Amino acid sequence: MAPELFYLLLTAILTSLLWIPVVIGKVLARGPLKPEDYKVERTTPLPDWVNRANRAHMNAVENFAQFAAVVLIAHLAQASSVVTAIAAMVYFEARVLHALVHITGFSHFMARTLLFTISWIALLVIAVEALRKAL
Repeated sequence: MAPELFYLLLTAILTSLLWIPVVIGKVLARGPLKPEDYKVERTTPLPDWVNRANRAHMNAVENFAQFAAVVLIAHLAQASSVVTAIAAMVYFEARVLHALVHITGFSHFMARTLLFTISWIALLVIAVEALRKAL
C-alpha cells in the first residue's frame, strides 16, 4: 500500500473514533439515552471537555473529505513520492495532535491553530505534487 493511502486509512480510523469521547461524556453527564431522547436531545449542560470533543470530531469530519480527495487524486495521478508520503504522515500526525489539543483544551502557543495550519499545508503539498504530475 502506498504510504499516502496508509495515512488516509489511519485518518479515516481516527475520524471514525473521535465520536466515542463525545458519547462517553454525554452518558456520564446525562445518563443513558431514554426513548424520548431519540426525538429531542436533552439540553442539560455538558462539561466543557465534551463540547470540545464534539467540536474536535466535527472538525475532523469537515477536513477528511479534502484530504481523501487529494490523496486519492494524487494516487490515481501516480504522483506518489517521498514528498507526498511525508506530507501525508505530517497531515495525520498533526490531526492526531489537533484532536488531543482540542479535547484537552490546551491553549498555549496557539497550538490548535498551529496544528490545523500544519495539516493544511501538508494537504496543499500533496495537492501541488498531484497538479505538477498532471500538468
